[in-house]
Amino acid sequence: MNDTPARVTFDAQTDAFYRSVLQVLNGAGLPVLVGGAYAFAIYTGIQRQTKDLDLFVRGSDYSRLTDVLGAAGYQTQLTFPHWLGKVYSGSLFVDIIFNSGNGLTPVEDAWFEHAPDAEVLGIPAKLMPVEEMIASKAFIMERERFDGADVAHLLLLFAQRLDWKRLLGLVGPNWRVLLSHVVLFGFIYPGELARIPAWMVDELVARLRAETDVPPGDERLCRGTLLSREQYLHDIVQEGYVDARLPPYGTLRPEDLAVWTEAIKDEKRG
Repeated sequence: MNDTPARVTFDAQTDAFYRSVLQVLNGAGLPVLVGGAYAFAIYTGIQRQTKDLDLFVRGSDYSRLTDVLGAAGYQTQLTFPHWLGKVYSGSLFVDIIFNSGNGLTPVEDAWFEHAPDAEVLGIPAKLMPVEEMIASKAFIMERERFDGADVAHLLLLFAQRLDWKRLLGLVGPNWRVLLSHVVLFGFIYPGELARIPAWMVDELVARLRAETDVPPGDERLCRGTLLSREQYLHDIVQEGYVDARLPPYGTLRPEDLAVWTEAIKDEKRG
């Protein structure tokens, strides 16, 4: 990890709110992981302004966490029932995350088992593991946000120390997304490609070749919605492709998907 302190906000009131939330949760013995810009800064030394603090929790701990924070005087809201809640202090907020927007990355026990210790805003904390951070960021390919540069920087620093087998397990059947970032890494850093273990490259390429040699089926499935909740809606609504976020392919319920999609308009208005 980078030894430079994570300085990602410049507002004393905001920092005090974040510290208070961390202290309340620590005092209650609630296991949480710091992710987002704070964890990324600690891992890479890349400082950036952020609008919030991202805390990751098990879904089974969410209700207890909101009870504890509510008792401490904070307003809580389950913003998206399938993955995200918020804790407010006036206009300030902390994101409480227990899955990913596409439903692929639920917070599980293994996250905590591999979480490194750190200090965030002077408070002892545990960080979202690098493997989980890569697995989460690898799927963020919205028109207005692409986290590929974050993945590349994490690979640059940690590729030779990663638990690649665990990372491969995290992306599961969506290994092509990981392969795409490995390919981009070699393009971005042509002199650093050796950082990626040769066996990992061989494994991903072998999987690609095996699929390429299989005759295509007639299934009209679109996995683009796992990368962007908006840019492939045309394919689903107008072209009749099956949305990979829904069963039997994905985990989202139709009602959760409807709320998540409707929020696109609200966020654009905001």
